[in-house]
Order: sequence, then structure tokens, then C-alpha cells
Amino acid sequence: MKKTLLCAYLGLLACFLLLYVPEKPPTADTPAPPPTEAPSPPAETIRLLTAAGTVEEVDVQRYLAGVVAAEMPADFPLEALKAQAVAARTYAIYCADGNKHGEADVCADPGCCQAYQDEAARHEKWGGDFERCEQRIRGAVDGTAGEVLLYEGRAVFAAFHASSAGATEDCGEVWNPRPYLVSVSTPETAETVPNFISSLRCAPLDFRDTLLSAFPDCDLSGEPEDWLGALTRDQSGRVSTVELGGVAIRGTQLRTLFSLRSTAFTLEYTDGWFVFTVAGHGHGVGMSQYGAKLMAETGSDYKSILAHYYPGTELVASGQ
Repeated sequence: MKKTLLCAYLGLLACFLLLYVPEKPPTADTPAPPPTEAPSPPAETIRLLTAAGTVEEVDVQRYLAGVVAAEMPADFPLEALKAQAVAARTYAIYCADGNKHGEADVCADPGCCQAYQDEAARHEKWGGDFERCEQRIRGAVDGTAGEVLLYEGRAVFAAFHASSAGATEDCGEVWNPRPYLVSVSTPETAETVPNFISSLRCAPLDFRDTLLSAFPDCDLSGEPEDWLGALTRDQSGRVSTVELGGVAIRGTQLRTLFSLRSTAFTLEYTDGWFVFTVAGHGHGVGMSQYGAKLMAETGSDYKSILAHYYPGTELVASGQ
């Protein structure tokens, strides 16, 4: 009996060797393809660092409902809400993989990670419209359960922002460059986005004191109209640098210093005031939420929206 089994085994092995043809190895001019395997199925809960400073175990789907509700209006098209759900899920996995918060996976601070509203906060926000709004948010989250964006087999830094003026920002202009976070076109205009244009007027004395608090080398001793120098823009049209008092200051630094809504601004001195005129809202990197809304309204599904704002990424259903 043992001899019969051994012979059968050897016969099968011989057949396998005859059929097997080794894959042609990549040449020096053709780099090996990146890994495409899906990540391990995400955990059913996420460790959330709350605004109160405590760490709570939250069901992933419930957490994502709280993020989408906090980050995007419930009345946005379903395909835009789905795109937001995938971006939020991917970003949470990215933070967890990077051990950003130690014993927590992600926090509820939108200035650091993602905004989050628990069910009580959503009840307070929506009031009598809670059931309808909650059903839309849950539909987007459940309709994309387990789906994440990958680049070279890993969850991406799925940054998003409110709105851009014609083009999103290249990640390298704000943080470290990433091949899937480059500047792409986006459809928002002043006619399609509420409060798309904002402005800030600053008296010369306040303007000078604010600048000197951060850039003491600025020479602001002359007339205010002489403080302004050359302004440069990056490929997205946002301000790269502005020369003020002989010092080149980055647009991102001015945005922080004067609490501007974005770096897509003009700066002029007129009628005794320094005036910033700003378009869009947010850092400009990754998915524009109002851009996603407008794309959905013209027929794009969430997969197309994600592929547009995160080019080169792969949408993978990893299971829940």
C-alpha cells in the first residue's frame, strides 16, 4: 500500500514539473511590480483617542459613521459620501499602521486626524431629521464596508479638504511628497461652493506686529506699501512664497499666521489696509469634498472620484 501511494505521489510531481514554466524575471529596464496583496482584514474595533483624552474601543463601522457625519454634510450625494467613507477608513488604517498615537489608533481632533461625532452629537446636530441623515451616512459606510485605498500594498495617507480653486495641491508643497497625492483638476467655483471666497483686512500696525512676532528679520521700517515684494505660485496656483520686508515667507506659514482659509490667496495694500483675498478652504491636498460632491452630481461614482483625487492607488475590498 505504501509503495502504491509513493508511486502515485512521484507521478503527480513529475506532471507538475513538466507543466511548470518559470516566470520571466524582470530586466534592469523593467522594475519588479509592487506588491498588490490586500492587507489583513481590519479589526472590528478601533482605539479612539477622544476629545476628553480617554481611549475608547469603538466599532469600526460606528466610528466611520461618526467621521463621515462630522466631515461631510449628510445631504451630499451618496457617491460623495461613499468616497468620504473610504478615505476615512483608509486614513484610520494609515494612522494605526504608523502608531501615531501610541495606545490609540486615531484621535478625534480634526487638526490632527479626523473629526468625529458620536451618536448623541449627531442627534443634537440633526434633531428631528436624525433618522433620515443617519440612514444616508450609514448607507455610505455600509455600502463600502472594508474598502481601502492602497499604494504598493499599503494603506495610503488619504488626505482630504473642503474645497480647492481649480486644482488640488501637491502634497510636497505642504508635507512630504507622495506619488498619489499630486495636483489634479477639481471643478469647484464661487458659483458652486458656499463661502468659496473669503477676505481678511489687516491694519498696517497689526500686520507688522503679526509678521515680526514670527519673522523678526523682516524690515518693516519704511512705508507699508513698500513692505510687499515678489509673490510666487506653485503649479496649483497657490502661493508658494511672498517677500515681505525683504524676507521670503512661505504661503503655508502666512496661512497659519493670519488664519487664512487656504494658500490660494492674493495680497495687496489698498486704501490703508493689507487685504488677503482667499479662494477655497483647507490645505488642498487629496480629495476635495466639494469637488467630490460636484463630480457625483455629474454622474461619477465613488470609485471614479477616489481614482481622480488619489491617482495611482488601488481600491481593495479587504473584508470587515
